[in-house]
Amino acid sequence: MDATSPTPRPCWVAGRAEQSAQTLSVTHPYDGSEVATVCVPSAEQIERAVAGAASVARSFRGSPAHLRAAALDHVSSALDARADEVAELITAENGKPLKWAMVEVKRAVGTFRIAAEEARRFGGVLQRLDTDPTAEGRVALVRRVPRGPVLGISPFNFPLNLVAHKVAPALAVGAPVVVKPAPRTPLSALLLGELLAETDLPAGAFSVLPVGNEETRALVADERLPVVSFTGSGPVGWSIADAVPRKHVVLELGGNAAAVVCADWPDLDFAASRIATFGNYLAGQSCIAVQRVLVDRPVADAFLPRLLDAVAALQTGDPHDPDVDVGPMVDEAAAVRVEEWITEAVDRGARLLTGGKRDGANLAPTVLTDVPPDARVWSEEVFGPVLAVSIVDGLDAALVTVDDSAYGLQAGIFTSDIRTAFHAAATLDVGGLIIGDVPSFRADQMPYGGVKASGTGREGVHSAMLDLTEERVMVLTGLDL
Repeated sequence: MDATSPTPRPCWVAGRAEQSAQTLSVTHPYDGSEVATVCVPSAEQIERAVAGAASVARSFRGSPAHLRAAALDHVSSALDARADEVAELITAENGKPLKWAMVEVKRAVGTFRIAAEEARRFGGVLQRLDTDPTAEGRVALVRRVPRGPVLGISPFNFPLNLVAHKVAPALAVGAPVVVKPAPRTPLSALLLGELLAETDLPAGAFSVLPVGNEETRALVADERLPVVSFTGSGPVGWSIADAVPRKHVVLELGGNAAAVVCADWPDLDFAASRIATFGNYLAGQSCIAVQRVLVDRPVADAFLPRLLDAVAALQTGDPHDPDVDVGPMVDEAAAVRVEEWITEAVDRGARLLTGGKRDGANLAPTVLTDVPPDARVWSEEVFGPVLAVSIVDGLDAALVTVDDSAYGLQAGIFTSDIRTAFHAAATLDVGGLIIGDVPSFRADQMPYGGVKASGTGREGVHSAMLDLTEERVMVLTGLDL
């Protein structure tokens, strides 16, 4: 860096802002301009971060609930007060349209607020043991304690709220957390470090380390971090689980989410609008973005033109424009990959109804039909603005097709029949089923996660708090009950 360059944004080492010799440039996906430079911690700084987490782990798990709740409340209120600024930061580093960046900020506000509430009521359960004559006068106090410090590895697509889903539950239960943000999008995580540093959390309770792959592998292997919470691609996630079989590993991986439009659904315009929006809202870069669209034959002729109109109505362009719905993909390489997958499907007989054109990192929202079931845009996670439509004959055929996937994260079914809803829930192997809407719906307090290749464990604040802790039992003897 030359002398006129602005000071790089610091990393956070055991609760302290620190500069480093090595820096990382963060560029805007839309135009390639440099947004900021950030400090990449040295090996010595990484060691102090991990050592700090390990040294504070026992005392932090015994810290009073009010201290942890107050810290989480502070982050929630600070994010809310700076929402416009934070949304601009997300758009700058991620390319997410500003309207969706604001949604992410508001969700993160809620994630920290919910965690503060949960921290105040995360107690034990008193269990009578005198149901058996040999245990008269005895009760068990069952409490949950942290498994230990957490390594949280977050992806680029939700650079604030998915970091929040690592940090907030960990701090709520009293577990120190070391955050490794995606190298393309470290700025939101570093901002959270800034807000956490304004609280009374002990040194060592949190670190934010924008490090590379080699350093991440060492962090994963470090025995002082017994919990690894990873959100990202399947191959990387499963390689982590394979590398540390004795650790507690939480994996939130990919999906190729399906939306089913049943013949009984009364509002095809609503279904078309929701599917168009949530197949493209982050340029398709969401693990629960709509990818596969299954339409019951009796409504197919009426639905497909509505879907194409809804896709055409989406405004593309500069993500800082508040009217833009679809911005760029995270970089040109990602857009080139998806373009290649589209071309592959078309070469194998798929029909391209709209889109498919690329300009740098920008890929036009795309709709395909007649896609071969083993084409990558159907069978794998496209992670781009592509909808693949298939016409099916009846509900059972649709459910079989939804399940004919390596993934099992979430699915959506547009139906007004409660029996259809319960039948689908009993049939499908997915972590979440959304009735009357797209599979892209997520509330930050609900359990969230998948089955099959979509991962293991659950997020959602309370569910994550359970996942990060284990039961401990204390039996009291000689009591009058």
